Formats: sequence, structure tokens, C-alpha cells
Amino acid sequence: MATSVLSINGLRKRFGATEVLKGLNLEVIPGAIHGLVGLNGSGKTTTMECVLGMQTFHDGEIRIMGRDPLQLWQGGGDVVGIFDNPAIHQHLTVRQVLEHARLLCPQPCRSASEVERLLGISSYSNYRIKQLSLGNRRRVSIAHALLGQPAFIVMDEPFNGLDAGGVEDVLALILKLNREEGSSFLLSSHQLAYLERICTHISILHQGRISRSGQLKELVSTQQLQLTIVCDRPEAAQAFLAHHTKAEDLTIDSAGRLTLKLENMQAAEINRLLVNGGFAVSELGAKTQDLSQIFHDSLTGRAL
Repeated sequence: MATSVLSINGLRKRFGATEVLKGLNLEVIPGAIHGLVGLNGSGKTTTMECVLGMQTFHDGEIRIMGRDPLQLWQGGGDVVGIFDNPAIHQHLTVRQVLEHARLLCPQPCRSASEVERLLGISSYSNYRIKQLSLGNRRRVSIAHALLGQPAFIVMDEPFNGLDAGGVEDVLALILKLNREEGSSFLLSSHQLAYLERICTHISILHQGRISRSGQLKELVSTQQLQLTIVCDRPEAAQAFLAHHTKAEDLTIDSAGRLTLKLENMQAAEINRLLVNGGFAVSELGAKTQDLSQIFHDSLTGRAL
């Protein structure tokens, strides 16, 4: 088995005089659900278009399933891309779109009715595409892509246009395909909370480069611990912790609660330190920072 389903090294892409991708490096390993996040205009969609051979690039190398992007046709449909604005014939019915797609589908190929069931669009089988909501058009585009049982699925903003139920369906489908069929994914989205629920790996794209990348659980585990403390004499406790620890962002909120961020110390250690210092701690809450905070810190240059 290949060590990666996608390997990007030193990717550079310009539009006129503007360099959008500035030596981007990225790897997606087999079996991963890899999230690519970044601000609007950071180059996420451009990266995916380069990966799928839809855009030329000026320097660097891309290998996808061991091939150059322009050789993807040799893989018999083992790689598919699903983009934010699917190009589907508006006057065909859902079933016609899927049956026509099956004519070019490599074997083995799912049936149209099977992918309709997977995406919850069986009741729309005889609807013309132009009659569907944006969310259901997106479901059709995903159903279209899944006909050939691809090994690597590239999805640009997969949750756009979906209501809450649709989002849950797509999240469940991605997990099902990953766990039961071993499909690998590269997902681009600004919906960090959704990515955090399903991704095994995350890469943060900022100013044309990957600023941070790794297993999501490891990125989260290395983040600072955020504590909220209720104790007597909060101002004195604030000064005490500032002197005895390397706490950051030591503040007291309007309710008199002390908040701080720490690395390499556990909540129990802080509690013991305060008690031994003569403070009465009545409440202590701890939480690690989430993907949103990792993203923010990466963009502002913290924790790099």
C-alpha cells in the first residue's frame, strides 16, 4: 500500500502577479479524514483544483494515488472531487443524472437506487435538478461521485447549503465510508465544529502555506489548558499564580472568577498550589482548547 494517497511538495500557484500558493506541503495518509481549513481566499479551493488536475501550477509536485493529477483518468474512478457549485444538467431528473453517470462508471459500480438511499434522496428520484433545493442538489452531486466506489474523495465545502439534518447525514456518510470501506478524504471547510467531529487529521492553510498540520487528537492535546477558578481573594490569588507559575492570560472576570491558560500543568496541581498557599478554592473548571482556538492561535502566530 502507498504511504500516502496524496503528497504535495513545494506547490506554487500564481494568478497574474499574485502568488496564491507559496510552497505548500501537504500529505494525506491512507484511511485518513483530513480537514483543510483556512480563511476565505487562503487558497483551499485552488489547492484542491490543482490536486484534481483542474488548475495548472507553476512549481512543485503533486502525487495523488501515486499518479500525476493529469493521469487520474488511468485510475478507473478511484479519485473523485465534489465541489461547492456542482455542474449538473438542470433539466434531467435525479435518476436520469445517476443512470447517465453509470454509463461511464468503472466496475464495480453502485446502482442509482443505492446511492439515492445513501444520500436520502430516493423520494426525489423523478424530480428535475432545477426543482431541487440547493441542499438536495448537493446530495445529488455526492451521490453522483459515490457511484464508482472511489478510494479517495476530495470535497470542497461539503456542508454548504445543507440544513441541520443534511449535515448530520453527510457526517454519518463520511464516517461510514471511511470505517466500512476504507475511503480516504480531503475535506475543505470553514465549518470547524463539523470537521472536529469527524477528522483524524487537520492542516491549516494560511497565506499560501500550511502553518500547522497533524493528527487532530495530538494538536488538541498539545494545546494549553484553560482554567476557571472561584476562590477567596481573587486578586491575591492572581498575583500568587503569576509569581509561582508560567500562566498566561491571568484575568479576573466581572463575576470575580479567575481565568488563566497553562502548559504542562494539570488542574489538580493548580488546586494544590492554591490550597497550600492559603486560598479557599470553591470551584475549578478545566478544558482543553478546541479546533477553533487552534486555528486562531495558528493564524496569530501562537503555538507554532
